[in-house]
Amino acid sequence: MKETDAVRALSALSQATRLQAFRALVEAGPRGLTPSDLAARLRVAPSRLSFHLKELLFAALITQERDGRNLVYRAQFERMDRLMSFLTAHCCGGTPCAVAPRAPRARSTAGRKRTSTA
Repeated sequence: MKETDAVRALSALSQATRLQAFRALVEAGPRGLTPSDLAARLRVAPSRLSFHLKELLFAALITQERDGRNLVYRAQFERMDRLMSFLTAHCCGGTPCAVAPRAPRARSTAGRKRTSTA
């Protein structure tokens, strides 16, 4: 992957709605989602979603295919894999990674302000 392609992809993902849309399409897998299904899932107006889908298409992170009367959007998994490879190409100076993947942690309430009702 070229650096300019990585910048374009990361730029597209740097907006919350686009990141949420991309993650929803990744979760949907190869079957993809229609714009109406995606808009309902994200609770976003279809016109607003359309703008964000265009940005993801421009970055080649998703594909668009007509299926009868519907459009179906799918995550471009190969592109996502190339982006991840680009980002981690020189991880740990070329030696085996010293950082083991962590299991997701439960959300903690530590550090949150508590309000008193008294």
